Amino acid sequence: MDNNFNIKDKVCVITGGSGVLGGEVAAYLLKQKAKVVILGSNQERLDAKLAILSAIEPNNVIGYVCSVIEENEVKETSKKILEKWGCIDVLINAAGGNMPGATISEDKTIFDLELADFDKVSNLNLKGTLIPSLVFGKHMAKQGKGVILNYSSMAVYQAITRVIGYSSSKAAVTNLTQWMAMEFAIKFGDKLRVNAIAPGFFVAQQNSKLLLNTDGSYTSRGQKIINNTPMGRFGKAEELNGAIHWLISDASSFVTGAIVPVDGGFSSFSGV
Repeated sequence: MDNNFNIKDKVCVITGGSGVLGGEVAAYLLKQKAKVVILGSNQERLDAKLAILSAIEPNNVIGYVCSVIEENEVKETSKKILEKWGCIDVLINAAGGNMPGATISEDKTIFDLELADFDKVSNLNLKGTLIPSLVFGKHMAKQGKGVILNYSSMAVYQAITRVIGYSSSKAAVTNLTQWMAMEFAIKFGDKLRVNAIAPGFFVAQQNSKLLLNTDGSYTSRGQKIINNTPMGRFGKAEELNGAIHWLISDASSFVTGAIVPVDGGFSSFSGV
């Protein structure tokens, strides 16, 4: 492997690391000999994921229960990581999600939106990206290098029906990514980079009922997505790994403020 792609011994913190997408990239990075820290909000799920990851490389993975929207918790977790491994090279902000109350069902309108749920989704996706970026980014600024990778979404590129809370907050994450990239580079040097990936449609527990029927066939919404995805299928979690590896390695040393679609062509397809 080209040395520019070498991430051996890099300390990589993954928020939402006990989830499907975060857990997949954690496993991949361990196989690349990186040191991995997963953060999750639930001890049981965190322990279950750590058991799986420890089978890959037991000495290079640790995990902490930590709410990404609680600044003090993130700060305390940062201290523990620094005590354990002495530095933080990469932050992957994979924590995020949606709630039913921030989604407009087919039989309702925007006037039925639950503002409390909208706030929760906005906090999770936006503040849940901002707070870790500030806490871990401050350490990166002190050490003079580091990479932050955020998760944007296909819901940013065009208006996708129903998911108003998720779409709005992910659009804000995209802008935040570009803003932090500018700020870090101008004030702290070219060794601090901030980018994002924009995953297309991947079937996970939280969206499986929207995309798939119980027999595995596509729902009406799932079929619409497939019809507008040139590759004609949903993505697999492991198909994010290549883009992530590139963006957190020195191979992308002149890339900052970029939002990279990993979407099977969805964002470039006109439907015509």
